[in-house]
Amino acid sequence: MQGLRWRYTRLPSQMEDTMSGEEGEEEEEEEETAPAPAPAPAPEDPVEPQLTEASQVLGASEIRQLSLHLPARVTGHPWSLVFCTSRDGFSLRSLYRQMEGHSGPVLLLLRDQDGQMFGAFSSSALRLSKGFYGTGETFLFSFSPQLKVFKWTGSNSFFVKGDLDSLMMGSGSGQFGLWLDGDLYHGGSHPCATFNNEVLARREQFCIKELEAWVLS
Repeated sequence: MQGLRWRYTRLPSQMEDTMSGEEGEEEEEEEETAPAPAPAPAPEDPVEPQLTEASQVLGASEIRQLSLHLPARVTGHPWSLVFCTSRDGFSLRSLYRQMEGHSGPVLLLLRDQDGQMFGAFSSSALRLSKGFYGTGETFLFSFSPQLKVFKWTGSNSFFVKGDLDSLMMGSGSGQFGLWLDGDLYHGGSHPCATFNNEVLARREQFCIKELEAWVLS
């Protein structure tokens, strides 16, 4: 008679069964609470500025580009045209009068006789003042042809100053980042410490073809 061969099969204990069951439940729970990775969302489109009327200085593409650099607090606010030279004439005093009752902020858009587009954002309305006013939100910009934005450097607080015969934005060493004379026809731009800007126009002295002031509030 051949010897019998015994096979031993180890049965899991009740505790092991319980632990195995719990592990399985945990794995299932993890699968339920950890969904498959979703594709990265496409970047949200910037809020399209709503203009009360068409700009004669900037096109839709330039307006979209510029709106990305405006302070978050004005995002979504309508752009109201309070002054333009084609309608209100070339007069700084007229610009001040049209600004009465507005607290700002203001976007100043210019196109010169060479076709260059540039301007400034002021955190406050443009007005007559004895000294400089404004905040660090103020900046200068130009399209040459790509948009260049010149933000506050922090070196001084010479943001905006309004006289009867001139409007100045940014200063340092006796030069102004942007200045306009009383007839709103002649102007100039120089590098200044306030914004560390380039000359905004093609030349330091320029003649204005069209100027617009938009209130963003």
